[in-house]
Amino acid sequence: MSDLHKQVSDLEAKSATAARLFDIRRIIGGLFVVYGIIVTIAGITASDADLKKAEDININLWTGLGMLALGLFFLAWLWLRPTVPPAQGPEDE
Repeated sequence: MSDLHKQVSDLEAKSATAARLFDIRRIIGGLFVVYGIIVTIAGITASDADLKKAEDININLWTGLGMLALGLFFLAWLWLRPTVPPAQGPEDE
């Protein structure tokens, strides 16, 4: 019976690790940070013609910085409140 209990414990540990790895906050935060960096770089390298089209507002720069802030918020949220593994129910003996 102890071998079965060990296998169940191993599977629960793997399940908790997978739940933390695929937490939606990590995915959303990572994507927003990556895209925010790309859009911010596009905003920094914007030409005068691009700025004239947008009435002298650097839309890419402001949008990229907003995306970076949102992505960092999601990652900080994940770091401050990590995923808690589900509580174990009473064991059947």
